[in-house]
Amino acid sequence: MLQKRTVLSIILLLVLTLVFTVPAFADGIIIPHPPICDFGPCPTPPQISQLAIAYHDVRVEIKDQVAVTHVDQVFRNDNPWTIEGTYIFPIPVDAAVNDFTLWIDGEPVEGKVLSRDEARHVYEDIVRSMRDPALLEYVDRGAVQASIFPIAPGEERRIELEYTQVLTADNGLFHYNYPLNTEKFSTIPLEQVVISVEIDSPVSIKAVYSPSHQIDLTRQDDRHALVGYEDSFIKPATDFDLYFSVAPEEVGLNLLTYRDPESEDPDGFFLLMAAPSIEHATNQVIPKDVIFVLDRSGSMDGEKFRQAQTALHYVLEHLNPNDRFNIISFSTSTQIFAAEMQGVEERQDAGRWVDSLSAVGSTDINRALLEALNLASRTRPTILIFLTDGLPTEGVTDPESILANARQAMRETVRLFPFGVGYDVDTFLLDSMALENRGTTSYVTPGQAIDESVSSFFAKVSLPVLTDLELDFGEVVAFDLYPDPLPDLFAGGQMILLGRYRSAGVETIRLEGYIDGEPQTFDYPGQRFRSSGGADFLPRLWATRKIGALLNEIRLSGPEEETVAQIVRLSIRYGIVTPYTSYLVTEPMALGADAQEGIAAQAFDELLAMPTIVSGEKAVGQAAAESEYRSADIAVPLSAQDQDLVKIAGTHTYRWLEGVWTDTQFDPQSMGTLKIPFLSEDYFELASAHPEFSLALSLGEQVIVVIDQQAYQIVPEGQAGDALNLPEFPVTVDEEIPVGLEEPSYGPAPISAKQGLRLPCPASGLVVGLAVLMAALRRR
Repeated sequence: MLQKRTVLSIILLLVLTLVFTVPAFADGIIIPHPPICDFGPCPTPPQISQLAIAYHDVRVEIKDQVAVTHVDQVFRNDNPWTIEGTYIFPIPVDAAVNDFTLWIDGEPVEGKVLSRDEARHVYEDIVRSMRDPALLEYVDRGAVQASIFPIAPGEERRIELEYTQVLTADNGLFHYNYPLNTEKFSTIPLEQVVISVEIDSPVSIKAVYSPSHQIDLTRQDDRHALVGYEDSFIKPATDFDLYFSVAPEEVGLNLLTYRDPESEDPDGFFLLMAAPSIEHATNQVIPKDVIFVLDRSGSMDGEKFRQAQTALHYVLEHLNPNDRFNIISFSTSTQIFAAEMQGVEERQDAGRWVDSLSAVGSTDINRALLEALNLASRTRPTILIFLTDGLPTEGVTDPESILANARQAMRETVRLFPFGVGYDVDTFLLDSMALENRGTTSYVTPGQAIDESVSSFFAKVSLPVLTDLELDFGEVVAFDLYPDPLPDLFAGGQMILLGRYRSAGVETIRLEGYIDGEPQTFDYPGQRFRSSGGADFLPRLWATRKIGALLNEIRLSGPEEETVAQIVRLSIRYGIVTPYTSYLVTEPMALGADAQEGIAAQAFDELLAMPTIVSGEKAVGQAAAESEYRSADIAVPLSAQDQDLVKIAGTHTYRWLEGVWTDTQFDPQSMGTLKIPFLSEDYFELASAHPEFSLALSLGEQVIVVIDQQAYQIVPEGQAGDALNLPEFPVTVDEEIPVGLEEPSYGPAPISAKQGLRLPCPASGLVVGLAVLMAALRRR
């Protein structure tokens, strides 16, 4: 009897502890066990705070399609109690782990690899016991599991693991994923996060792209690349994803697509990456012309003008041997370095001429622009850098007239790149100049260095490879492309194009352009536009760019009712906060069709009543923000404050409404809900049925998710539920690996020189220590 009471006490203690205990989550997860007192289980379980994560360091080496990931984490116990626990590391989706090594504080430890089915049962057991659905996000992943030695109060525990996976090729495109998402699981920010990826390829690397994080990219040569990401005191909201392509051609092209045939909008989304070979571009440098137009009005006097002169010196020093250049300075009048374009042998004289300039007078933008365009060649690619810090105050000052004059004098070869310095610039004029001439505007705000901005820009465009790009998608109808028109390709750079498509199929994409005035054509067969599934980050990234383009259209051309309505619909559907949709994060109201129409109508009326502002700090900030949206390589992130009310899960957006995470596609006026009790069998069946379900359910105990026009509502445990009627989802078949990029056969080679325990994968019959303890207690 005493033994039975002891067992029951342990069970009660475990349940109470789990209620008051929150696991520490990072890419790896520590599940604390019940605290142990000197005489056995503590009679009153304390509330255990999450383990702090001092740092999180990830080093990845990718060579010949094999990725070796080394993870280094330090957990710290800030509780006054000694903690033991179970460590779980979710294996990345589609990772074929064939070897892993695990150490704790430098000592090899015994660990287990769980298959997907085994891991799913473990995740579900933890969700049931802790009433925390966060782990449901990982139900389609395997796991690595190990016991953690006791961690005394204030002590740290260092956990290192390495695993090897073979990355498969999809038409020369590779995808690496690392499970970094901690935002859903922890209120404690990671103190330091570092991710470094070294890519070593036997075939020329073309595009390198992350849709999840802003990365630093260093390209040593065609076959080596170094990717870096670093931040501190953050709560990552997404996994780390990296795509890179390899191809022997001069210009590589790859395609990512996504399509949800069950959606009310059946059209697909695509991302196209085009990148030239660095070595080929360096060996065959295309001669170009560079015209630098420098504002030397009185407002530029001082540090601004000295920085502009330094920027000009940088441009002169980095011209290629066959380039030509000229310089125009302007204020009330204009000065030109030479009557004609000059070769690089004249750049020393040009440097001395630049140093002799001083800032004085007014601002005649019109005259300076027309003189620069008069110098432009009709055949050579021309980069026109136009730097000003003021509004037009001399000569022709009406922006529309200046633009009309520029259109008449413009050459097709010119790419115009304005630099607006400070806040007293005409954003309408500068952005219109750039938009009409395949350029971009850069805004240098007070406190930013002009020379750094100009030199960074020029380093990206110094080696043109292919100009006047055009794309042919074969029989596939492609539309809503951003950017439009297509930018030129430069060595060391890449083009990221987002768009929509109507019909699925395998097509040959044709890329056309000009190299040194000669037409060029590149064909890329076997590009697949999916009928279902794919890269689910694409819809939100596409929406980010489209919203940026629509906002820019309103600012430069005036508001249209339908344009405002499009922005409102996209903003609410994809969780992108705009000036018109603060309701997304401020108002606890349903945002169905009627509400969206009302929001759009109110925003349109306010725009009509609002005076047009083209200069000043607000105008510059708005122009810069819209430019970031239009050219975004990652979907615009939600602020930390907004994340309290809005969550992004897969392709869906959820708002916190009256205690329920509610899908923004849910319209209470036209939809009913199927009610599913929390932690019921139907609940877990829903979680495992489709990735969108598991991602939605991981948000919390009460959720409304809309799939295929059917709303499913998770209600509190014990409430009556409806009969679960799950839609049949299409099965996505893995792509075949293209000829010439076959997956190599790799045996279980050592991962590093450091000695540790290596385990084969998959292991079988394994369960997490916590589940084992519960099962044992149930058996007793």
